[in-house]
Amino acid sequence: MLLHIPDLLTTEELAHARMLLGNAQWQDGRATAGHQALDVKNNLQLPPQADTARELAALVQAALARSPLFMSAALPKVTMTPMFNCYQGGMTYGNHVDNAIRVDPLSGHYVRTDVSCTLFFSNPEEYEGGELVVEDTYGLHSVKLPAGDMILYPSTSLHRVEPVTAGARLASFMWTQSMIRDDARRTMLFDLDMAIIGLRQQVGDSEEVVNLTAMYHNLLRMWAEV
Repeated sequence: MLLHIPDLLTTEELAHARMLLGNAQWQDGRATAGHQALDVKNNLQLPPQADTARELAALVQAALARSPLFMSAALPKVTMTPMFNCYQGGMTYGNHVDNAIRVDPLSGHYVRTDVSCTLFFSNPEEYEGGELVVEDTYGLHSVKLPAGDMILYPSTSLHRVEPVTAGARLASFMWTQSMIRDDARRTMLFDLDMAIIGLRQQVGDSEEVVNLTAMYHNLLRMWAEV
């Protein structure tokens, strides 16, 4: 499932985050790359332990926690500490698949990467190139969203960031270990949840809506790993 989550950040949060990122001290992004990614990764990242990165991570975590779309689509068991990157001057990240298991840079806990997210802090007109390209069974999807919006996609997807030829692309990236390991099952539950919400808005808590809600929770009970 590839899902666009609009307006994850408020106007005030976005302005504050952009100010912090504009004054940040960046490091070579290859410091956190896996073995395969070392050859294709060329960007800048914030050291996760830095005060600026910690403040920004807390801001993003609070935004994720209040997002019904993220909660329904990811069904998070644990989300790794969000991290932050910058692409400029031709920087790029070639085709790769995210490591299946990662270590949270702050807690040190191991996390299985089921769901990947990119939250944009730069508007599309502020840089050239820099599209996130995600490949799945339906082809290639090129993503370049407004600042404050986020894209969610399966961590099993082959993906890349196209070269940024002008301006700077600022973003946050993060991984979630879902209660539902399988993407097809997560997608089914998300679609069912959205259908229930839509029906409830139209007809209220009818008998059919209650039955569908029971089906959703019984499937979640059957499949969830908690």
